[in-house]
Amino acid sequence: MARGDTKFYQFLLNGFPIILLFFFALTGYSFSFNIFKINISFNFIHLIVFYWVLRKPEMLGYGLIFFAGVINDVVQNLPIGVSSINYLLLCVIASFFRTRTLVPNLIYDWILFFIAILIISSIHFSVLAIFFDGSISYGALMSTAFFSFLIYPAVAKLFNQIYLLGLKQENVE
Repeated sequence: MARGDTKFYQFLLNGFPIILLFFFALTGYSFSFNIFKINISFNFIHLIVFYWVLRKPEMLGYGLIFFAGVINDVVQNLPIGVSSINYLLLCVIASFFRTRTLVPNLIYDWILFFIAILIISSIHFSVLAIFFDGSISYGALMSTAFFSFLIYPAVAKLFNQIYLLGLKQENVE
């Protein structure tokens, strides 16, 4: 691989979480499936923010997360700052867990993600219902949180492999 190609490849691997975060924030895309008349959807931005802040905080800055939240609010037609507050609160929870955890473990991360996503979803609902009179279905919000919880281990394994690829590329140079 040529030197320029190697640098570009390294840039893509290091910038992967940022690129993915802004892709989902700018497009407003959420994974949603209808299986047997059950709407299965999950919030991929919460997965990105929680994993990268918990495991590799140097890869994703808090300012970028805040800005992605503002963009997401504009795209989703939410009051400006609601998603930013949710994402930054998720960062605070993940940072707290990171300082309290001695050894990284997928099961602990999974359980902590469930706790964090319940807190974030409850605050999201409360802020929209109390301050902005937003109409939002609490059942749909909780089902999205539950399905996000279920998909977390697979996404965490994928993100870990991507991080290891970037680490391997750094060690080659």
